[in-house]
Amino acid sequence: MKEIRPIRTQADLDWAFGEIEPYFDAPPAAGSEEADRFDILSDLIEAYENRTVTLAAADPIDVLTFYMETTGRTQSDLADVLGSRSRASEILRRRRALTLDMINSLRREWHIPADCLVEPYPLAA
Repeated sequence: MKEIRPIRTQADLDWAFGEIEPYFDAPPAAGSEEADRFDILSDLIEAYENRTVTLAAADPIDVLTFYMETTGRTQSDLADVLGSRSRASEILRRRRALTLDMINSLRREWHIPADCLVEPYPLAA
């Protein structure tokens, strides 16, 4: 098996990506030495990124809007979950904050994880 080394720097990460990139177009045969190499390098990349990359929490209204767009749901559908059209409008326009009851309803009805909706977010003035 070709050299494999720890990933400690951005240069190491760039090297590792360069090593596995050819496998994206031509995956190695399962069980082969090249498949093992791909798996090891992928694990090293993931471990490095877990140690070094911090993702900001997503804005709950952005999460809700993205979910609605990707699932074809409308403001009217949101109103059905939240109990009124005006409340749905106020939430989407950031005039009202999501309450725990609303978050729980969205979790139960639309299966959006509650932890995606509980982060604080700015309201419109």
